[in-house]
Order: sequence, then C-alpha cells, then structure tokens
Amino acid sequence: MLRPQLNPSSHTTTTSSSSSTQLFASSSCIASLRRPSSSSSSVVAAARRTRGQGSSRVVVVCASSSATASRGDSSSDMAAAAAVRVKAVATIKVTVGELINRSIDIRDLIGRSLSLELVSSELDAKTGKEKATVRSYAHNVDDDDHSVVTYEADFDVPSGFGPIGAIIVTNELRQEMFLEDINLTASDGAGNSTVLPIRCNSWKRGDGTGEREADDRVYDYDVYNDLGNPDSNGDLARPVLGGNKQFPYPRRCRTGRPPSKKDPKSETRKGNVYVPRDEEFSPEKEDYFLRKTVGSVLQAAVPAAQSLLLDKLKWNLPFPSFFVIDKLFEDGVELPGVDKLNFLESVVPRLLEHLRDTPAEKILRFETPANIQSRHRIKPNSFTSIAIDSAAFQVSNGVCCVLTAEDKFAWLRDEEFARETLAGINPYAIELVREFPLKSKLDPAVYGPAESAITADLLEEQMRRVMTVEEAISQKRLFMLDFHDLFLPYVHKIRSLDHTTMYGSRTIFFLTDDGTLRLLAIELTRPASPSQPQWRQVFTPSTDATMSWLWRMAKAHVRAHDAGHHELITHWLRTHCAVEPYIIAANRQLSEMHPIYQLLRPHFRYTMRINARARSALISAGGIIERSFSPQKYSMELSSVAYDKLWRFDTEALPADLVRRGMAEEDPTAEHGLKLAIEDYPFANDGLLIWDAIKTWVQAYVARFYPDAASVAGDEELQAFWTEVRTKGHGDKKDEPWWPKLDTPESLAHTLTTIIWVAAAHHAAVNFGQYDFGGYFPNRPSIARTVMPVEEPVDGAAMERFLDNPDQALRECFPSQVQATVVMAVLDVLSSHSTDEEYLGGEQTRPWNSDAAVQAAYDGFAARLKEIEGVIDGRNKDRKLKNRCGAGILPYQLMKPFSDSGVTGMGIPNSTSI
Repeated sequence: MLRPQLNPSSHTTTTSSSSSTQLFASSSCIASLRRPSSSSSSVVAAARRTRGQGSSRVVVVCASSSATASRGDSSSDMAAAAAVRVKAVATIKVTVGELINRSIDIRDLIGRSLSLELVSSELDAKTGKEKATVRSYAHNVDDDDHSVVTYEADFDVPSGFGPIGAIIVTNELRQEMFLEDINLTASDGAGNSTVLPIRCNSWKRGDGTGEREADDRVYDYDVYNDLGNPDSNGDLARPVLGGNKQFPYPRRCRTGRPPSKKDPKSETRKGNVYVPRDEEFSPEKEDYFLRKTVGSVLQAAVPAAQSLLLDKLKWNLPFPSFFVIDKLFEDGVELPGVDKLNFLESVVPRLLEHLRDTPAEKILRFETPANIQSRHRIKPNSFTSIAIDSAAFQVSNGVCCVLTAEDKFAWLRDEEFARETLAGINPYAIELVREFPLKSKLDPAVYGPAESAITADLLEEQMRRVMTVEEAISQKRLFMLDFHDLFLPYVHKIRSLDHTTMYGSRTIFFLTDDGTLRLLAIELTRPASPSQPQWRQVFTPSTDATMSWLWRMAKAHVRAHDAGHHELITHWLRTHCAVEPYIIAANRQLSEMHPIYQLLRPHFRYTMRINARARSALISAGGIIERSFSPQKYSMELSSVAYDKLWRFDTEALPADLVRRGMAEEDPTAEHGLKLAIEDYPFANDGLLIWDAIKTWVQAYVARFYPDAASVAGDEELQAFWTEVRTKGHGDKKDEPWWPKLDTPESLAHTLTTIIWVAAAHHAAVNFGQYDFGGYFPNRPSIARTVMPVEEPVDGAAMERFLDNPDQALRECFPSQVQATVVMAVLDVLSSHSTDEEYLGGEQTRPWNSDAAVQAAYDGFAARLKEIEGVIDGRNKDRKLKNRCGAGILPYQLMKPFSDSGVTGMGIPNSTSI
C-alpha cells in the first residue's frame, strides 16, 4: 500500500540542504480516496531521487492510480492513448514571515523558480526501469488574492506515458513556500479535457535523533523532559514525566535539543519550542493570539509591576478590600512605563518586545466576566456600608451598585457553589457517593486513619432529617467532590513551599426534590507526619458568625482544589496532553489520502503549537501555573499521578465517563441509552446531544469506507496508527487491557468518536467558560495561601487576627494581587476564539471527498448541530431547569457549537486550538 511519503526508510518526501529553502505542502484534503497501487515502482523511485538534492523537493502523489495523461472518460482518468497537453496550476499559500508575492527573485522573474516533474506510475515495459519524467518550469500568475500565489506550467506528455503517479515539485527560490494544491488539466486537441485536483501534503517520520529546526516537518516522540531547567541557579529542576514507573505520562513531540549539564535526562530550554511546520498557527491565528495575549498580559502587568517596584516582598500582597478587586473591572488602572516590566521576561518572554512597543499612557481594565455583569448604578442614600453577606448591594466611591441578573456575590452562596459542579467549567469532577462511610485507599500507616470524619449523623442533620444516609445512597441522592486521595500525599511537600498550603478534601452534596444540589459538608485533612498526627475537621453551613466565616474559608480551599484539578487534569491532561500522541501517530502512520487521516486532521489543528507554548510559559518550572496555583512546583507531578491512577482511553468517551463517576447508568430505554443520576445536569444533558451527533456522523463516514470487520483489520496503515498510539504515544500504559481493538467498523467508529469528542467538545466544555467563571477570581481562586485558623496546633495570633477581621483573613487566603491578575489575564486569553476558528460541523472543514454519501452525512451532521443550538437555547429559558435558568444564573452555553470570535462562553472548535 503506497503512501504519499514514499521514501520507505525515512517516511519523507521532502529533503533540503543548508543552502536551500523549504517548500511545504499543506495539510489540506485531496480529491479522491483511490490510491496508487503498490506496483507503482517508478513513483517510489522518484521519491528516492529527492534525497540529497540541493534544493527543496516534494513528491506529490496523485490521488488516483488511474490518473493518466490523456483524454478523459467518465471518471477523472486521463487515458494514455496519445500525446496530450497538460496544464498544472499550483497554489502557493503565503506564510507567516514570507510574503512571497511581494518579494523579488531573479529566478521568479525569468520563470525558473518552481520546477514541476510528472512521474509515471508505470515502469518501461522494455527496460523494466522507470520512465523519464516530463519536466516544466512554472511561472508566477498575477492574482488579486494576496493570501495566495498561483504558478502555472504546461507539459507535452508523450503517448504511452501511462498513469501520472506523482508530481515532483522543486522550490528554487531562496524563501519558504507553502504548497496548498495542484490542479492538472489534460486536453487532447479534440476539445476533450479532464481536471484532476490534487491536494498536497508531506512529512517526515523521525527516528529519535537530531535536533529539530523551525522549518522541519518531522513527527517523533519524546518524554516530558523539558519542563524544568536544572542548569539554572534557581530551584527549577523538575523530574522527567513519562518513560518511568514513578511518573508515567503521554508523549510529546520530540524537539531534540541538547541535554542539560546537571541532568543529562533533561533537555535544555533554549529558543522557541519546535513543532512540525504543518502544526504552526496560520498568520491570522498568530496575529490574533499575539494581540490578545499582549493586551491581557498588560492588564496583569499593572499590579505586578506596582508590587515589584514597591518591594520584592510585596509580590504576595493580598487585595486590601473587595472594592479594590472591583476596580479591576470598573475604573481601570494606569499602566506604568514598559521599561519597568522586565520581570515579565521570566513568565512570557515572547511578549516582551510587544510590550515595549505598546504605548505606556493607557488606562487598562479587565472586561467584566459574564457571571457578574448587568449592574445598575444609583446614587447612595443613607447607605454607608453594607456587609457582603447581603448579596444585593455594593458601595464603592460613593456609588451604590444594585446587582441585577448575574450576581457579583453569587460566589458566596452555597447554591452557586453546588450549581457550578454541574454547569461550571469542571463538570467532570462530581461523582456519586456509592458507599458509606467514606474511606481512603491510602496506607493508614503513612497518612493516618482511612475512615472519613464525616458521620451519618452529621449528614442527616444537614439533610434536615428527611432521610437517612443509607436511604440517600440507595436513592442516589448523595454526591461528592473527592480531592482527598489525589492531593493528600502531596500536602506536606506543598506546605514546605512559601505562600501556599494544601489539604486533602471531600465535599458532600444532597440532591433535593427540585433537582438542585444542597451543599452539606466539607472535610479538610492534613496527613500525619513524623512530628504531628493527622488533623482533620468537618465544616458545615452555620448561622454562628465564627463558624460561618470558617465555612467560607473551607469553601475557598475546595475551590482552589477544584481549580487545580480542573487546569492540571480535566483540562491539560485529558485534552491537550492526551491528544498530542494521536496527532504524532496519525502523521507518522496514515497517508494524507487515508480516509481516517482526513476525518481526524481538522480535530488536530493548532494543538501541537498551543501545547508547545504551554510548555514554554504555562506549565514549565517557574511558569504561570507554578506561580499561581496551589501545588506550585508539584503541579505537573500531580497531573502525572492522575494519569497513572485515573486516565483510561475507554472512559474518555462521555457516556463511559458519566457511568464511571456514577452520574449515569446504562438504560437502553432512555434517551442516549443512559439514565442520568441528576436529570438537570447541564453539561451531561447538552454534551450527550453533541456526543450523539458526532457518533452518528462518524458511524456514517466509517460505514462508507469500511463495510465489514475484514476491511478494518486489514488496513495496515490504520492498524499501525492505533498500535503506535498505544505502544508509543501512551507507551506507559501499553499493556493495559482496556485499550479497544480496531477490529470492526463499530469499534473503529467508537474510537474515532472518542478522539473527536475529547479534542473538540470535552475541551470546549472546560476551556471557553474559564473567564466567565474565573475572571472574578473570588469565585474560583487558583490558590489557597493560608491554613484554616482552627488547624491544630492552633496559632493563637493567627486565630486572633481571624476573629478580629475575618474578611481580611479570607482575602489573605485568596491569590495575591499579582497571582490573581496574571491568572485572570491567562483565562481571558484561553477563553477567547480567534477570528479564524473552525467549528464543529462548519463549512470550513466540509469533507474533502466529493462522494455523495459522505457529503449527505456531513450535511446531516451540520444540520443537527444547528438544531442542538436551538435545543440549548430553549433549555436555558426553561424555569423548571433550575441549574441553568433563574435569577442571577449564567445560562449554560458551553456546548453551543458555534460562536463569534472573542470571549463568548460558547462555541465548539474542531480542535484543542487554544
């Protein structure tokens, strides 16, 4: 079976020398599924001849083995009965830094910049050798579209040439080109002509050696050995994730940078992080990303710079009042001179030059997050101060703000805390309580007593004695956030760091008769240590003033736990990190014309580039995650622990995930084949609509190309792809029994649906609402910096400060001014859709194949997604659905498929693209 990557030893059709410039083929689709036969020996030979050439060359394989150079019949064939005239039109896309249509090169002026050679797929019958190619130079054709450049070439193809198996494209300009497509038109002089469109792509399969350069197109695997910087003077060494039993992890794209001096297992961190050239942002995406990032970082830079200029120790200053927090959205703050922002170089070095070019005399403010908008200003009357408990008024600078619609103080209410577990940005954390008492699976000899301090009597009191715990469990009325066993082993490690703390936590909810959750209890646990026994305490809602403030602090700790779990596990690990191996394996093992490659490719767009940038500034040692989230330097270690204990491909499918967490049970008579434990579970309700739409589309697509089990099992490329995903991309779990086998159309469709769901809908559900829910950081603090005042042994002075000013104690527990604003800026960027976003079911990614059945199935998919938008809008207006409709409640729109650009809180892009 012949691939477009025709060199069997290196899986490449592109070669270059140091004196040449690259010609890149695009990842666009091709015109036909019919593929050259394995007998096309001359095409293989043509690919081999490209090795070692002085200029950059690409072999483009024709989509149809029957594409012959002559008059066409009823198909796209060009029959070889007589000599014919063939015109080739090549479209070159302008790339980021190389506006080739605006530059001048003498070879372009004289029409010798782009060489095209037609390669026969047949050997010479007499000699048994390959036939001579037919060569022509292409000349530049003027075009009003400045985003592309068109080149044309004419060929006189002799009779008997046979089917055109490939086109060799040689770029002789001193700059990069991006080859998008080539259209061949054959005419026989009798008015007969045939057009054969060819979409182009090529890549290299890495062999695990060599350092990658920016213009390479090599896909290879490596472990996460580039997160730390052992050679730095600071404490920036980090363990290697992946390839070892202690820290298993998915693989990332290999960059091949030299090893560090102090730790040969780690890679040095120098320059931009390499990704294959096909994975780079488009010019439009790059421009939008930089402009959006610069604006957000400038906003975050203000308090950071002010803090730094005052005193390095004031980096950790809390906000002096809640009203100062409000000023970030209302009055804005003045930006200091950019010459004072050099400290940002350690966080976002790529943006420093953009910061220097930005005018300093600006008033900057954060956009008001959606969940605290809709406020009306009125003149004050007798009000002088109003407690934040009122959740109705706010006084600031002599103006009283009456809160309508979305509620600024919703974060204080237990009801909103509970609602966001079902309709917030981490709806993957809540699970059913299936047994009681709750017990840890950790070693009690190390961590202390395993049984929870949450008793049946305590829960029954909070349930107002409407039923026993045993009855509540049997009726599936108890639910929990369980961050106990995951975080507990790291509590003392994290507490050894400055300005942060950690507990293991359990949070219990009761499902009421109206379908909402009531928050019952929070248990915080500090494990035993050589010097202290285990400490744990259960906190509950209370009318007592002291206990009420302790309850708020306990909720702040759980919110910080949930924020860390969300960002490190639900978001980064389960989408960005887990998807990258699928991308590498697909590009190494599936030819560009392979139907499954064409199905998956839109769902891989930009993921490797955004992951590389995350490794550069977000998740790296000293990066934004470590500076601003509770686990700090242990953040990525914790995601490795979660991968080891929790990640399984077979439960990444939405229905399986819901069943695993006890949030649903299989029921063939129920809609979607599932009966939900909580009927009004917005994420699950809307997500299952999207899941079923994806599944229906994928099943139809698979059925078109794989009619039976033999066709699946016998597809060598497909099987090689899936084998590599399991044994290399997720190699630390290669021996797990739960990996599905691709042996039937049904198993193939389910596997592909899972991949697409994770890359598109799962990511959208946990990403694009981040600013809406976390932009006002008291609602989702990224870090809890102080211990509970009642933790034993009690610090008398700290307890006195808490009793004297509990409001201040809560703000000191929250992120510092610097941490909060930096995280707000990052969430603003991550929640934003670029102007070139491609959405699930959109026209930009209509299937490449003109097959009527494929097109009809996609039309049905797109139409269903539009229907789903209407269903979601209707649900958000249904007052019976109290978890998504009500006074001050942000409607659940994260599963609405389409969106405008910017921060909208909706839209499902095809891929994990930000």
